[in-house]
Amino acid sequence: MKRQKRVAAIHDISCFGRCSLTVALPIISAAGIECSVIPTALLSTHTGGITGYTFLDLTDEILPIASHWQSLGLEFDGLYSGFLGSFEQIDVVSEVFDRFRSADNLIVVDPVMADNGVLYKVFPPTFPSGMRKLCAKADVIIPNITEATLLLDEPYLEGPYTQSYIEGILERLSKLGPKQVILTGVYFKGDHLGAASYDARTGEVSYAFDRLIEGYYHGTGDVFGSALVASLISGKSLAESTSIAVDFTVKSILRTKAAGTDIRFGVNFEAGLRELAEKLA
Repeated sequence: MKRQKRVAAIHDISCFGRCSLTVALPIISAAGIECSVIPTALLSTHTGGITGYTFLDLTDEILPIASHWQSLGLEFDGLYSGFLGSFEQIDVVSEVFDRFRSADNLIVVDPVMADNGVLYKVFPPTFPSGMRKLCAKADVIIPNITEATLLLDEPYLEGPYTQSYIEGILERLSKLGPKQVILTGVYFKGDHLGAASYDARTGEVSYAFDRLIEGYYHGTGDVFGSALVASLISGKSLAESTSIAVDFTVKSILRTKAAGTDIRFGVNFEAGLRELAEKLA
């Protein structure tokens, strides 16, 4: 039997509202991959559309966790970071990457910081420049269009987009350091939405689209990113992993829409875990 793969997910814990670690842990685990966690913050709920939430910064716990892991001789096939609880955590997570990087593992950064042309209010204006440095240490990054333009210090443009514009962004992002870039929120016409992937080593660009579903569903970026990481660590190609992640995310949204669930509460990805596991087996 092959050795079980292991991923360290570095995200916040939102105790309610499916996102971050409550999404990454089950999705990656469903692929048969051991998922260890480093929580960056503890919140009663996620922050999208919900008020009155509690927030506990866990910056001081991150490196002690990493040190204990090192004392145990732990190694990881992947390190996957998402929402960071403070600007200070950029340097802290960067050190975690340095401690556990190997010749064979994969470092994936989802530069969670903005959407719809706006930087999240919890972050200072200097946050994108710091995140740029963290992305430079990644093998793979997964920004949305807004995050991509902030990383590149370029103006945000509303879609629909042209193929040349998207592929230009992908190429410029790869020059920050990552070998592979997946850009989400891509669309060329109004009824389809998806992601574009770029491998700087081969120059290959691929697209994965599905139907556009009206409404803003919280946590879908984490659902997409976690499915992507699970696919990549399972040995799927960049293009295939992107397609699998798009399909998994869209089906999760459709189940949620059909049930009439409050969109603030996240999407029903759980019902799709068996299908995802079968695809990645």
